[in-house]
Amino acid sequence: MQLAELTTLRVGGPADRLVEATTAESIVDAVLEADAAGHEWIVLGGGSNVLVGDEGVPGTVVLVRSRGIERLPDVESSRRPVRLRVQAGEPWDELVAYTVENGFAGIEALSGVPGSTGAAPIQNIGAYGQELAESLVAVEVLDVASGERRRVPAPELRLGYRTSAIKQGWSAIVLSVDLALERVDGARSRPVAYAQLADALGVDIGDRAPLVGVRAATLALRASKGMVLDENDPDSVSAGSFFTNPIVSESFARTLPVEAPRWPQQPEPPALAVPLGAEPASPPPPVESTVKLSAAWLIEHSGVTRGFALPGSAASVSKKHTLALTNASGRATAAEIAQLASYIQTRVMSEFGVVLHPEPVFVNQPL
Repeated sequence: MQLAELTTLRVGGPADRLVEATTAESIVDAVLEADAAGHEWIVLGGGSNVLVGDEGVPGTVVLVRSRGIERLPDVESSRRPVRLRVQAGEPWDELVAYTVENGFAGIEALSGVPGSTGAAPIQNIGAYGQELAESLVAVEVLDVASGERRRVPAPELRLGYRTSAIKQGWSAIVLSVDLALERVDGARSRPVAYAQLADALGVDIGDRAPLVGVRAATLALRASKGMVLDENDPDSVSAGSFFTNPIVSESFARTLPVEAPRWPQQPEPPALAVPLGAEPASPPPPVESTVKLSAAWLIEHSGVTRGFALPGSAASVSKKHTLALTNASGRATAAEIAQLASYIQTRVMSEFGVVLHPEPVFVNQPL
């Protein structure tokens, strides 16, 4: 089977061996078997955040197809009393729909994000003012090096902006995810934290809104940008946002055009440890604040417009949003998509001195 059939970009060559794993146990067995034999292997969930090379994968591809949402005993908390344990292969948006239908708040603004639940903590998915880190309690993983299964508290994952310890190199496979959600009277959302979503809902930042309304508004916003998988929308044949929003120093941000969108990030204060009875140490020098930039704005203002394509290439920038690279024609190769991404990086670096980092995982495909 061509892996193009299993990825949202519809590119990717064949796998030497394909294993469909429908339980956590079968995922563990397939990965450890391939690893012990010295074979290359990857796990693939919804295929939405990956660029697989045209030569495919010379090894084993483990398809994560485990399903199930389990309600755990309630936590003694008035704010977050709902605990869910979700299997890694559960489609993410089906999980969000389940929480909205049952009046559980916490991930409603993540409606429409493609992919599987097991991939969500690896990327620390986020959109419209919510991040998974706000609701994640723990994950069960297979530590590939030790061969052990264990439950890891969320802080140990070192979740950051679209990153985690797993994405940074820890060889671990997510088997299930534990979430803590709110049960709010009237099935209300968590406070709306994103201006565009608040405007769509007709509320102020910080207000709550009906969960069903937040989900509907989020899906509509995503669809308007081609970010909801839709067989009738060629622009949705993508990996979603192809680049993360750059985070730069405040001093560097001041060198950019004043109209460039930016969002100040709160620096974490350094930890101070003072032995009992000792004199207080001098405080360390302050940490310079950082600023998040808009990758979409940088791309557009570097001269790459919506619908742009390199001459002779079937890969293109989405006609709806410059952050998405698409295979709208259905004829693009992985190499063409990578070539377009590299060109965009070069343009943005040349114009603004900013390095754009891809969001998707590249498998057997150089950038």
